[in-house]
Amino acid sequence: MVAALAPLKFRLPVAFVYNPLEYARKPHEEYVRKYGGKIVEVLLVSMNPGPFGMTQTGVPFGDSVFAREFLHITSEVEFPEKMHPKRPVIGLNCPRREVSGQRVWSWVQARFGTASAFFDRFWIHSYCPLLFVESSGKNRTPDKLTPSEKASITSVCNEALRGVIAVTKPRVIVGVGKYAGDRVKECAPPGAQVGDIMHPSPANPKAKKDWDKLIEGQLRALGVDI
Repeated sequence: MVAALAPLKFRLPVAFVYNPLEYARKPHEEYVRKYGGKIVEVLLVSMNPGPFGMTQTGVPFGDSVFAREFLHITSEVEFPEKMHPKRPVIGLNCPRREVSGQRVWSWVQARFGTASAFFDRFWIHSYCPLLFVESSGKNRTPDKLTPSEKASITSVCNEALRGVIAVTKPRVIVGVGKYAGDRVKECAPPGAQVGDIMHPSPANPKAKKDWDKLIEGQLRALGVDI
Protein backbone atom coordinates (compact mmCIF):
# COMPACT_ATOMS: atom_id res chain seq x y z
CA MET A 1 0.00 0.00 0.00
CA VAL A 2 2.82 2.42 0.84
CA ALA A 3 4.44 1.87 -2.55
CA ALA A 4 1.13 2.24 -4.39
CA LEU A 5 0.25 5.49 -2.61
CA ALA A 6 3.68 7.10 -2.95
CA PRO A 7 3.36 8.34 -6.57
CA LEU A 8 -0.12 9.83 -6.14
CA LYS A 9 -0.39 13.59 -6.61
CA PHE A 10 -2.89 15.92 -4.97
CA ARG A 11 -4.04 19.37 -6.04
CA LEU A 12 -4.23 22.51 -3.96
CA PRO A 13 -5.49 23.23 -1.38
CA VAL A 14 -3.57 20.09 -0.34
CA ALA A 15 -0.01 21.33 0.16
CA PHE A 16 1.54 18.56 2.29
CA VAL A 17 0.93 14.81 2.46
CA TYR A 18 2.18 12.81 5.46
CA ASN A 19 2.41 9.01 5.45
CA PRO A 20 3.20 7.72 8.95
CA LEU A 21 3.58 4.19 7.56
CA GLU A 22 6.84 5.52 6.10
CA TYR A 23 8.42 7.75 8.76
CA ALA A 24 6.67 6.09 11.75
CA ARG A 25 7.02 2.60 10.33
CA LYS A 26 8.84 1.25 13.40
CA PRO A 27 6.13 2.10 15.97
CA HIS A 28 3.43 0.96 13.54
CA GLU A 29 5.17 -2.38 13.12
CA GLU A 30 5.51 -2.62 16.90
CA TYR A 31 1.74 -2.05 17.21
CA VAL A 32 1.10 -4.86 14.71
CA ARG A 33 3.62 -7.24 16.32
CA LYS A 34 2.31 -6.68 19.84
CA TYR A 35 -1.39 -6.92 19.13
CA GLY A 36 -2.17 -7.98 15.55
CA GLY A 37 -1.86 -10.88 13.15
CA LYS A 38 -4.72 -12.95 14.53
CA ILE A 39 -8.35 -13.74 13.88
CA VAL A 40 -10.70 -11.34 15.68
CA GLU A 41 -14.40 -10.94 16.24
CA VAL A 42 -14.60 -7.26 15.30
CA LEU A 43 -12.59 -5.15 12.86
CA LEU A 44 -12.82 -1.40 13.48
CA VAL A 45 -11.84 0.74 10.48
CA SER A 46 -10.91 4.39 10.99
CA MET A 47 -10.74 6.98 8.20
CA ASN A 48 -7.18 8.37 8.22
CA PRO A 49 -4.60 9.80 10.64
CA GLY A 50 -5.28 12.90 12.66
CA PRO A 51 -2.49 15.49 12.93
CA PHE A 52 -1.96 14.78 16.64
CA GLY A 53 -2.63 11.04 16.63
CA MET A 54 -1.38 8.48 14.14
CA THR A 55 0.56 11.21 12.35
CA GLN A 56 2.70 11.50 15.50
CA THR A 57 2.86 7.89 16.68
CA GLY A 58 2.11 5.54 13.77
CA VAL A 59 -0.79 4.00 15.71
CA PRO A 60 -4.48 4.36 14.76
CA PHE A 61 -6.13 6.93 17.05
CA GLY A 62 -2.60 7.26 18.37
CA ASP A 63 -2.83 9.84 21.14
CA SER A 64 0.76 10.09 22.38
CA VAL A 65 0.07 9.41 26.06
CA PHE A 66 -2.09 6.36 25.41
CA ALA A 67 0.38 5.10 22.78
CA ARG A 68 3.18 5.21 25.35
CA GLU A 69 1.46 4.33 28.60
CA PHE A 70 -1.43 2.06 27.59
CA LEU A 71 -0.25 0.44 24.35
CA HIS A 72 3.40 0.54 25.50
CA ILE A 73 4.74 1.62 22.12
CA THR A 74 8.40 2.60 22.43
CA SER A 75 9.89 2.54 18.91
CA GLU A 76 11.44 5.70 17.53
CA VAL A 77 9.50 7.92 15.15
CA GLU A 78 11.50 9.44 12.32
CA PHE A 79 10.39 12.53 10.40
CA PRO A 80 8.88 13.16 6.97
CA GLU A 81 11.04 15.08 4.52
CA LYS A 82 8.49 17.87 4.18
CA MET A 83 6.31 19.18 7.00
CA HIS A 84 4.01 22.15 7.38
CA PRO A 85 5.54 24.48 10.00
CA LYS A 86 2.25 24.45 11.90
CA ARG A 87 2.05 20.64 11.80
CA PRO A 88 5.47 19.31 12.80
CA VAL A 89 5.93 15.64 13.66
CA ILE A 90 7.24 15.42 17.21
CA GLY A 91 6.59 11.73 17.84
CA LEU A 92 5.61 9.81 20.95
CA ASN A 93 6.35 12.82 23.13
CA CYS A 94 3.96 15.11 21.25
CA PRO A 95 2.58 17.45 23.94
CA ARG A 96 -0.73 18.05 22.19
CA ARG A 97 -3.30 15.35 22.87
CA GLU A 98 -5.59 13.85 20.24
CA VAL A 99 -9.21 14.04 21.40
CA SER A 100 -10.41 11.19 19.19
CA GLY A 101 -7.62 8.95 20.44
CA GLN A 102 -8.28 9.85 24.07
CA ARG A 103 -11.94 8.92 23.65
CA VAL A 104 -11.20 5.62 21.92
CA TRP A 105 -8.47 4.38 24.24
CA SER A 106 -10.20 5.68 27.40
CA TRP A 107 -13.18 3.55 26.41
CA VAL A 108 -10.95 0.54 25.72
CA GLN A 109 -9.19 0.94 29.06
CA ALA A 110 -12.42 1.36 31.01
CA ARG A 111 -14.27 -1.49 29.30
CA PHE A 112 -11.50 -4.07 28.74
CA GLY A 113 -8.84 -3.15 31.30
CA THR A 114 -5.81 -3.95 29.17
CA ALA A 115 -4.87 -3.48 25.54
CA SER A 116 -4.26 -7.22 25.19
CA ALA A 117 -7.78 -8.05 26.37
CA PHE A 118 -9.23 -5.63 23.82
CA PHE A 119 -7.11 -6.95 20.96
CA ASP A 120 -8.12 -10.52 21.72
CA ARG A 121 -11.47 -9.55 20.20
CA PHE A 122 -10.85 -6.39 18.16
CA TRP A 123 -8.42 -4.93 15.64
CA ILE A 124 -8.19 -1.29 14.55
CA HIS A 125 -7.08 -0.52 11.00
CA SER A 126 -6.64 2.93 9.49
CA TYR A 127 -8.28 2.78 6.06
CA CYS A 128 -6.14 5.51 4.47
CA PRO A 129 -2.73 6.10 6.08
CA LEU A 130 -2.31 9.58 4.61
CA LEU A 131 -2.78 12.94 6.33
CA PHE A 132 -3.58 15.83 3.98
CA VAL A 133 -2.62 19.33 5.13
CA GLU A 134 -3.65 22.53 3.39
CA SER A 135 -1.32 25.52 3.00
CA SER A 136 -3.04 27.13 5.99
CA GLY A 137 -2.21 24.13 8.17
CA LYS A 138 -5.81 22.90 8.15
CA ASN A 139 -6.45 19.16 8.01
CA ARG A 140 -8.26 18.08 4.82
CA THR A 141 -10.06 14.76 5.23
CA PRO A 142 -10.22 12.21 2.37
CA ASP A 143 -13.92 12.82 1.76
CA LYS A 144 -13.07 16.43 0.81
CA LEU A 145 -10.62 15.50 -1.96
CA THR A 146 -11.47 15.77 -5.66
CA PRO A 147 -13.36 12.85 -7.25
CA SER A 148 -10.28 11.64 -9.13
CA GLU A 149 -8.12 11.85 -6.00
CA LYS A 150 -10.69 9.94 -3.98
CA ALA A 151 -10.88 7.28 -6.70
CA SER A 152 -7.09 6.82 -6.68
CA ILE A 153 -7.01 6.43 -2.91
CA THR A 154 -10.01 4.11 -2.84
CA SER A 155 -8.46 1.78 -5.39
CA VAL A 156 -5.34 1.28 -3.26
CA CYS A 157 -6.90 1.38 0.20
CA ASN A 158 -9.81 -0.93 -0.63
CA GLU A 159 -7.33 -3.57 -1.74
CA ALA A 160 -5.39 -3.14 1.51
CA LEU A 161 -8.57 -3.33 3.59
CA ARG A 162 -9.57 -6.56 1.85
CA GLY A 163 -6.15 -7.92 2.78
CA VAL A 164 -6.66 -7.01 6.44
CA ILE A 165 -10.09 -8.64 6.36
CA ALA A 166 -8.57 -11.80 4.88
CA VAL A 167 -6.05 -12.00 7.74
CA THR A 168 -8.33 -11.08 10.65
CA LYS A 169 -11.46 -12.89 9.39
CA PRO A 170 -13.83 -10.74 11.50
CA ARG A 171 -17.46 -11.61 12.06
CA VAL A 172 -18.33 -7.91 12.31
CA ILE A 173 -16.67 -5.08 10.33
CA VAL A 174 -17.35 -1.58 11.60
CA GLY A 175 -16.45 1.77 10.11
CA VAL A 176 -15.70 4.53 12.60
CA GLY A 177 -17.71 7.30 10.97
CA LYS A 178 -19.68 7.32 7.73
CA TYR A 179 -16.74 7.57 5.32
CA ALA A 180 -15.07 4.49 6.77
CA GLY A 181 -18.45 2.77 7.02
CA ASP A 182 -19.02 3.25 3.29
CA ARG A 183 -15.61 1.78 2.49
CA VAL A 184 -16.35 -1.19 4.74
CA LYS A 185 -19.52 -1.91 2.80
CA GLU A 186 -17.53 -1.89 -0.44
CA CYS A 187 -14.95 -4.37 0.85
CA ALA A 188 -16.80 -6.71 3.20
CA PRO A 189 -17.13 -10.34 2.08
CA PRO A 190 -20.56 -11.97 1.76
CA GLY A 191 -22.03 -12.91 5.12
CA ALA A 192 -20.10 -10.40 7.21
CA GLN A 193 -22.06 -8.13 9.53
CA VAL A 194 -21.22 -4.53 8.57
CA GLY A 195 -22.10 -1.09 9.86
CA ASP A 196 -20.65 2.06 11.35
CA ILE A 197 -20.40 3.79 14.71
CA MET A 198 -20.17 7.46 15.61
CA HIS A 199 -16.78 9.04 15.05
CA PRO A 200 -15.18 10.42 18.25
CA SER A 201 -13.92 13.57 16.53
CA PRO A 202 -14.16 16.83 18.52
CA ALA A 203 -15.69 18.31 15.35
CA ASN A 204 -18.72 16.11 15.98
CA PRO A 205 -20.83 17.79 18.69
CA LYS A 206 -22.75 14.57 19.34
CA ALA A 207 -19.51 12.87 20.40
CA LYS A 208 -18.81 15.34 23.20
CA LYS A 209 -21.05 13.63 25.74
CA ASP A 210 -21.22 9.90 26.48
CA TRP A 211 -19.57 8.84 23.22
CA ASP A 212 -18.60 5.56 24.84
CA LYS A 213 -22.18 4.72 25.80
CA LEU A 214 -23.46 5.72 22.36
CA ILE A 215 -21.03 3.51 20.45
CA GLU A 216 -21.57 0.58 22.80
CA GLY A 217 -25.25 0.72 21.89
CA GLN A 218 -24.34 0.87 18.20
CA LEU A 219 -21.99 -2.10 18.56
CA ARG A 220 -24.63 -4.13 20.36
CA ALA A 221 -27.06 -3.38 17.53
CA LEU A 222 -24.49 -4.95 15.19
CA GLY A 223 -24.37 -8.09 17.31
CA VAL A 224 -21.24 -7.33 19.33
CA ASP A 225 -21.41 -8.43 22.97
CA ILE A 226 -20.11 -5.54 25.09
